[in-house]
Amino acid sequence: MAASSSVAPERALALYRTMCEIRAFEQAAVKGYRDGHLPGFIHVSLGQEACAAGACGALVEGDLITSTHRGHGHCLAKGADPGRMLAELYARADGYAKGRGGSMHIADVAAGVLGANGIVGQSMGLGIGAALSLQVRGQPNCVVAFFGEGASGTGIAHEAMNMAALWNLGIVFFCESNRYAELSPYDTHVSVPDVAGRAAAYGFTGVVVDGEDVMAVHAAVAEAAARARAGGGPSLIEAKTYRWHGHYEGDPQTYKPEAERRNDEGLDPIARFARGAAALGLDPARLEGAREEAEARIAAALAWAGSLQSPPAAALTEDVYAGQAHGAG
Repeated sequence: MAASSSVAPERALALYRTMCEIRAFEQAAVKGYRDGHLPGFIHVSLGQEACAAGACGALVEGDLITSTHRGHGHCLAKGADPGRMLAELYARADGYAKGRGGSMHIADVAAGVLGANGIVGQSMGLGIGAALSLQVRGQPNCVVAFFGEGASGTGIAHEAMNMAALWNLGIVFFCESNRYAELSPYDTHVSVPDVAGRAAAYGFTGVVVDGEDVMAVHAAVAEAAARARAGGGPSLIEAKTYRWHGHYEGDPQTYKPEAERRNDEGLDPIARFARGAAALGLDPARLEGAREEAEARIAAALAWAGSLQSPPAAALTEDVYAGQAHGAG
């Protein structure tokens, strides 16, 4: 387990708890979708828990994140409320967007979550805007902009990285490189072995990290975030990871080799952490307690969200026109 010796046991246990919470949330979302209770598509991050937990666990109060269509884990790890997130997935009025935005549009500005985004690559454009705002206001914080390798070839990705370098913005571009862009294997749409290598073209640091190792992710983001807060400019981190499920829930994944669909490599960031926990001063009983806490929190959030009533039909016309929510015509 890389870069773990400098992290206190309580900090490491918190990262583990966050990973367990993300997994429980995603499993609940998958079941709700398969049972026909959640409208619309969902894109889950099962298998990628170490990326969200490690990255957001390295941030401090006032730091911000921008997310993607596969953003449940990011939002949870940064402090979004799982009950309100599930209410949004269930299309209830108590959700973050009153049940109208769904899985891909969760935001909690108070928690530093500037929004998940269904448009590929747009997290980076939003991220540099937020970083510029921090810089202009003299606020010593940073932004982490999550994106996938499928977004690495978009125009906004290169424009954002170029602008971040030119303006010396405090932003960490975090690529969750999970082998597939929707249905396309990495090597069919990325021209280089590592997305992180592209940082050199813009004059800032790019590193590759094991995205299955939460401690390695935490260490890499902690270093990059500290540099960004100190005025050292942007960084690009590429976390090599793997999504267990398809691009969307229900995706048959016929584009994956059978061995990958079975996960013959045994990739599991939570199990991997548990195998190395003793070196961090954590015994199995503490891990079990943290896992139970995480699962209980998600179970309570699910029960609350499931108890909510659907909004009335009249709510369809609310917030359509300025002032309407206050009774104006």
